Formats: sequence, C-alpha cells, structure tokens
Amino acid sequence: TGLQHIKGLLKKLQYNWKNDIKPCINTEDIILYKLHTRGFTMSKSSKVKHPGTFKGISEKINYLKKTGINAVLLMPSYEFEEYAFNFNYWGYGKGFYFLPKAAYSSCYGSCVDYTVEFKDMVKTMHRLGIEVLMEFYFPEGCSPRYITECLQYWVQEYHVDGFHVRGVQGICNLMATDPLFADTKLLNIYFPVEEIYGKKNLPKKRMVAECNDGFMIDVRRFLKGDEESLKAFAERMRRNPKGSGLINYIASHDGFTLCDLVSYEERHNEDNGEQNRDGRVQNYSWNCGEEGKSRKKKILELRNRQMKNAWCMLLLSAGTPMILAGDEFCNSQLGNNNPYCLDNEISWLDWKGYKSGNSEMFRFVKDLIAFRKKHKILHMGQELSMTDSLSCGFPGISYHSSSAWYGELDGQNRKIGVMYCGKYADEDELIYIAYNMHWMEHTFALPALPGGYRWNVALDTSEGILEEDKWRLLPDSRQVQVSSRTVIVLIGRKHKDVKESNRTLHNHHKA
Repeated sequence: TGLQHIKGLLKKLQYNWKNDIKPCINTEDIILYKLHTRGFTMSKSSKVKHPGTFKGISEKINYLKKTGINAVLLMPSYEFEEYAFNFNYWGYGKGFYFLPKAAYSSCYGSCVDYTVEFKDMVKTMHRLGIEVLMEFYFPEGCSPRYITECLQYWVQEYHVDGFHVRGVQGICNLMATDPLFADTKLLNIYFPVEEIYGKKNLPKKRMVAECNDGFMIDVRRFLKGDEESLKAFAERMRRNPKGSGLINYIASHDGFTLCDLVSYEERHNEDNGEQNRDGRVQNYSWNCGEEGKSRKKKILELRNRQMKNAWCMLLLSAGTPMILAGDEFCNSQLGNNNPYCLDNEISWLDWKGYKSGNSEMFRFVKDLIAFRKKHKILHMGQELSMTDSLSCGFPGISYHSSSAWYGELDGQNRKIGVMYCGKYADEDELIYIAYNMHWMEHTFALPALPGGYRWNVALDTSEGILEEDKWRLLPDSRQVQVSSRTVIVLIGRKHKDVKESNRTLHNHHKA
C-alpha cells in the first residue's frame, strides 16, 4: 500500500485551522518543556478533567504560559504498541507514525475522530504563542522517503512546529535543506552545518539544533564540585554554534529528575522488574549527605540551594534551555532513573509539589525565566566574543575569579565569575554571575564599572530572586563574598536608576 493511500484513509474530517498562526520563535528565544503526554496529567493531583490526554495538556496551557514556557516537546505521542516489549510506557519503538496515539485521547474507544483533540491542543497552544514539537523514534533501516513523508504529514495535517528525531541517524541532515521543512525545527544529536549548508552559506535563522547529553554531564559534574570540571562548564555555558541551535538540559526522561539528582547517588529501579540492573550507572549526582528522603534541615536546605544553582546554570547559559516537566516544582521519581515500563505514580507528575512547599521553587524558576527573557544578552543568536569588538571597554563575555579579568580555570578550582556586557545586545546593564561550587566561601574580584554605575544584588541562591525595587547596593564595588555552593547575580547599572537600600549582602546556609 502506498503512502498516499495510507494518508488518504487517515483523513476522516476536514479540520478548521482558520486563524491558526505558527509562533515561529527564534531558537535562542525558546524555553523548551519536555513532557510525557500521559504522565503529565495522569495523577489525581493534576486536578484536570481529562487526565492523561491531549485535552489534559490543553487544561494546563495557562500554567505553561504562566511559567514562561513557549515551546513543548512531546515524548512519542504517535500510535505505538505499549506491549511491544515488557511495557513500553515511553513509546521509543516502531510505531504507526501517521496518527496521534488513540489512548492519549479523552474520547478513546468511541467513534469520535480523536485526531481533532490533538489538533485542538496545537491550535490552542499556537494562539497563546507556544510551539509544539514532537519526538519520533525511527529504527535503523527505515526508508528516508518514508520518514520524510511522515514528518511532513505532521507539519501539514497537524501543524506541528518541529521534531526531535531519535534512532535512525542522518535523516535530519537531509531534511535541513528540504524546502518542505523550511519553517520546521529539527533536533538531533549533531549537525555538521558546514557540510550541510556550505561554509559560506550558513543560515541566519537556525532551524536545526543539537540535542545531546554533553551539557548535562559537564554541568552536573561542576554542580557537585568534581575536579577538572570548571573548564568544561565555562565552555558549555558560553557555547552557541553558528548555523545550528543548541538544546541544553540538566535532566531528561532517561535519568534522574532534578530533585533526585540532589537526593540520590545510586539508582533505585527495583520496581522495573530487572533487579535494579537497568538504567544509567553513572549519574554524576550527589545526595548532599543522605540517600533519598530526609528530614534534616541542613540537608534539605543544601538540596534546595543546589537545585537553584542548577537552574541558574541552565537558564543563564547560551543555547536553548530544556526543562523536564515537573522539575520546576521538585517532582521526584524516588530515585528511579529509568521508568520506561512504569505507568504509575512513580512516573506520573505529582502536582502536590506545585501546591505545597515546593511552590517556592516554582516561583524561583518562573522569575529566573522572566529574568532570562528580559536580558537579551543571555540569549543571543550567536556566540558572544571575548574581545572588545565594540570598543566600549568590555568584551561581550569575560571570565573572572579572585582576580578580575582572570578566570583561573585550573583543575582544582571550583568557582568562576562570568560577566556579560549588555551593550552587545543594545542594553545598558552589565551582568556578573558568581558561581561558587566549592564547599568553602570565596571572594570574587569585580571589574571596575563605568562612572556612575554601581553593582546591585539581584539574585542569591541562598535566599532567592529579589524583586527589582528590592535590589540592594553592593557595599564594596571591588569584590563580593559568595558562600559555599552558591550562585549570586549582580547587575551593574547607573546608580540613579536603583532605589537606595541600607541592606547589605548577607551570606546564608554555609555548607
């Protein structure tokens, strides 16, 4: 049977896409949110009317908008066999690729055209300025023509904005120059952009994006304070390749959630039925002194600060940040780093965290996303230069330590100051981020500011993000003390623009 015949059978009803406009957001401006369609709202704690469905996602769209999310990445949501091996909850396997998964529809089992529910979700997302990307897994041996026609069908019939193609390699390289995907985002492990486009023809609008574990591994190692991790972190947080976007993440579906990353050092996959032999062995995690749940105040405070440190590393780095659904309110899988076969409360999001004490973490993440969006210098379309190309007295990005203008990237060091000059994004402010992942307090030297400028404390992970009218002047413009395992963000701006405060910088929760 030909593909055209198959697609003809799938068109049941003519859907009204009238007034649907794709957001077409630049890759560098995206805040990507990865979710499992069923697990996102299946728990009773989600309080939706249609749990575990496309309609359930639609009921949470205002939540996504409130958080600052402007693109979602759906784990496999096409039709696939859940009992293909053990129990295939994730969906990474061969599927019937031209239809949304029927079981993810609230009208599953009825004679209603359930594809309408998926289309309604996409249309509502677009109306609120949110893009919809999908993950597809194609095993090796799939015809490139078959894959191309499948994904193009989703673009035309379902108005999907992009794809993360897993499994078969190289197909996205071919699709990158296909006019059919000119406005479609393509994610894959790596793109040899000069080979695809030609060295002199790199596209100004980046529609392809690398998506791999490189950022995750290097940032996790720096977060826990490993030796020989600083240089790699400094390179990762600055990296912004020409011709290709870059998807950064610290947690994804196949590994610890962010909360578990700071709570467990060993995997706990006993419920998978494989005697805890499956899943990642090396997670680059640190439990902050006690494995699993804890009631000790100091441990809980340290874990909370470590999560905030991780959020700063993710959301204040170049590239596109990808958030694993639920991390923003400390969702846990109880140490399971591979729940591929668990369709239960372990893998479903527990929304009680959003409503209870972890709502403080949600506010931190929401405010940090807003901070990133406000400062264009943090999400540029090209890598910032370490030279003063504008002759304004500062490079676009520079590294500092106990000595200004010197990064001290040696293997024993676990701290670094990063300064951004807003003039390279037509902004007047300077941003200085002090990352101290050492278990000791350290002094960071600050570069001299232009006349009339002062340093102001905007964020301290030992206490949170300060509202702008509560920013406080740093008492010493030459240096700042940073507590152990803490990130501080300073804003350099003209003094007259800042409300005077008598408060001084306090360091809390020394670990």
